[in-house]
Amino acid sequence: MDLNLSDEQRLLRESAERFVAESYDADHRRKMANDPSGFSPAVWKQFAELGWLALPIAEEFDGLGGGAVEIGILMEAFGRGLVSEPYVATVVLGASLIDKCGSTAQKQARLPKVADGSLKLAFAHSERTARFDLAKVATVAHKTAQGWRLAGSKIAVLEGHAADEIIVSAHVHDHQGPSGRIGLFLVAKTPSLAISDYERLGGGRACNIELSGVELPEDALLGDGHDALPAIEWAIDRAMAALGAEAVGIMQTLLDTTLEYTKIRKQFGRPLSANQVIRHRLADMAMQVDEARSMALRAALKVDSPPIERARAASGAKAKIGKCARFVGEQSIQLHGGMGVTEELEVGAYFKRLVAFDTLFGGSAHHYSRHAQLGRTA
Repeated sequence: MDLNLSDEQRLLRESAERFVAESYDADHRRKMANDPSGFSPAVWKQFAELGWLALPIAEEFDGLGGGAVEIGILMEAFGRGLVSEPYVATVVLGASLIDKCGSTAQKQARLPKVADGSLKLAFAHSERTARFDLAKVATVAHKTAQGWRLAGSKIAVLEGHAADEIIVSAHVHDHQGPSGRIGLFLVAKTPSLAISDYERLGGGRACNIELSGVELPEDALLGDGHDALPAIEWAIDRAMAALGAEAVGIMQTLLDTTLEYTKIRKQFGRPLSANQVIRHRLADMAMQVDEARSMALRAALKVDSPPIERARAASGAKAKIGKCARFVGEQSIQLHGGMGVTEELEVGAYFKRLVAFDTLFGGSAHHYSRHAQLGRTA
């Protein structure tokens, strides 16, 4: 297997790293942290002009037809700059679900708008009692004469406050009662949709949603009504692979920053990096970053494999990268000494994003358990 990047992939990596280095500095991140939207519409427009929003969308819907590896290259660059734009929510989750489940008319109406930046999406699936069990959905969609009526609540909806349309999962109740199927519904913002948003640890925003008798038309159901659980599992595994690549970018930045700091910081007249113990700790950090990068790439390469193989790769990557991320973050904080927890340095901001990564879609313990369970199933 040739794991070397193609010429197009190398160009994508270089352009993304250059854009992030030029556009995302400490001042920009502080400005976005204080902005109610949590991201810059001007930067989102630049994403569209660069073709990044169209990257995984099929060419027939004005996309570029890229895959998970290209998404990973882009997300690693985003991690280096702590990018807060709703890329995962709109492109990796929202557009993927529409492409996977939607009818031709639904795809034609939305995917070109995602590609040109005029439509932002979010995916509302997590619930308070689910505990990362994707099959556990209490929200209900009742069939009515006019269409559908949704009732329930969702939590931790990534960038839901900024979305033009939210994809909501719900158990379908037709005229015969509970069908046992999970459906996906396209919900526009209405007064009956109560949204309470909040700042996420490490940048970006999320929200909780209360659905109280939300009335939807017949065509709000995504696709033909088949059980959407396999598609949800597929989309979440894709998102975990993308977030793993972002975590690798964050860890690489922490490693580079810490290495530079230990060369400059002197103690007893010698640089910190002159001490053998410090060198060993830096070497351990570098090993963890390389291991995490390999796991993220493996998860990206497996996104279109059979379900159990794909899910094991995604859970294995999430568990291992989460463990590596905590180690690299803690070592970086410790090697910076007291400066590591101050606002003057951005080490703390990067560490917060890594902590947020470890808890998103389930922590390391959850995914070690899921990986083992899938292994027994296989």
